[in-house]
Amino acid sequence: QVQLVESGGGLVQAGGSLRLSCAASGSIFSINAMGWYRQAPGKRRESVARITSGGSTNYADSVKGRFTISRDNAKNTVYLQMNGLKSEDTAVYYCHADVTDGLGYGYDYWGQGTQVTVSS
Repeated sequence: QVQLVESGGGLVQAGGSLRLSCAASGSIFSINAMGWYRQAPGKRRESVARITSGGSTNYADSVKGRFTISRDNAKNTVYLQMNGLKSEDTAVYYCHADVTDGLGYGYDYWGQGTQVTVSS
């Protein structure tokens, strides 16, 4: 079993910054891709940013140039630096990890979510 614990959400004014963190722990053989998703009220969950174990990244068009994803493989932790926040970034942000166990089986894990609210 793997646990993902997120932190760093909160209330910020438009134009401000927040940094989200997500630490993975438990029965981890290797973590492949990690990423962040978000879900706003009444909307579907969408991918925000993703980073592979090798450091390759991709971003949703709506956050390119404002958000930066990074990871510390030694700490099994992924970060999301969010700058230039807009009201439309308001959502619950979820951490995701694609994990392989010692037998070679792959699993998807999700964090509990952290609220990000941007006031205009």
